[in-house]
Amino acid sequence: QVQLAESGGGLVQAGGSLRLSCVGSGRTSSRRTFSDYNVAWFRQAPGKEREFIGLISWSGEITEGPGAEQERFIISRDNAKNTVFLQMNTLKPEDSAVYYCGTTTFWGRELSSRNIGNWGQGTQVTVSI
Repeated sequence: QVQLAESGGGLVQAGGSLRLSCVGSGRTSSRRTFSDYNVAWFRQAPGKEREFIGLISWSGEITEGPGAEQERFIISRDNAKNTVFLQMNTLKPEDSAVYYCGTTTFWGRELSSRNIGNWGQGTQVTVSI
């Protein structure tokens, strides 16, 4: 099984930036590793459903979800380091949430949490006024 670990969250003032990391390790019974999967970022605020932000393929192609926040959020990956990043700029208080990464073989804007095979534990992002 592929394990995921997010990091980089924290408390930041509005207008600031954070870069979240999602590090993958291990392999599945079919010998797939983190770099073989598409990786998605989601976020979940208290009382709300988990929202799809964006998805990056193993080759670096990106598709954005409803939570992509129009160029403020940028997804990238470094397969050599088994890491996917979420760069978040000009943060707003409404961006406060737990941010999760997950692996999937699905591709498209219609991605939902049901398509995610493995989740990380999440990292809290809090944006103060």
